[in-house]
This record gives sequence, C-alpha cells and structure tokens, in this order.
Amino acid sequence: QVQLVESGGGLVHPGGSLRLSCVASGFTFSDWAVTWFRQAPGKERELVAVITPGGTKTHYADSLKGRFTVSRDDTKNLVILDVTNLKSEDTAMYYCSTGFWGQGTQVTVSP
Repeated sequence: QVQLVESGGGLVHPGGSLRLSCVASGFTFSDWAVTWFRQAPGKERELVAVITPGGTKTHYADSLKGRFTVSRDDTKNLVILDVTNLKSEDTAMYYCSTGFWGQGTQVTVSP
C-alpha cells in the first residue's frame, strides 16, 4: 500500500523554525521526485519545493528561497523540509507528493 506520511507541523512563533518530515512506504521511493506543497485557508495550493531522485537537484518557489531547504535520505524513505524565520503567511497545511499524496501536516505561525 502506497503511503506518504507528513509530520513535524505545529504552532510556532514568528521567527521560529520547523522541520517537516515526509516518510514514504509501499513503493520505490528513491526513484521519485518529491514535491512539497502548501495550502492556506481560502487560497490555492502553492508549490514550495521539489527534490529530484537522489537529491541531485532542488527547486524552490521564488518567494520562499532562502528560508526553505529540502533534503532526502533514501535509506529511510524520508524527505525533510526545513523552514526558518517563519512568518504568519507561512501558516498552511503542508503536503508532500510524488503523485501520491500524504494527509498533510499543519503549520501555524502566530505570536
């Protein structure tokens, strides 16, 4: 059974940091690029970051460059999204996807 499970979200103060995790099972994870998306209430889904198979290339939304870092550990079927200097506008549900989707992890940035 194909699964992607995100975790690591929570309530954070502005300026704080979070590490979001995406763990995969049920398929050959290392063969797939992984994309992080986010969706805030009332807004369209937004691409955050992409990492290619093997982690050889990464891509970030222009507006998020410098605060978001994506990495992967294929020995653990794991993709990490590190976020620093969180802002209120980062509040959203964060999803990882390979075409399959996880259930998301909520990030809330509030004083």
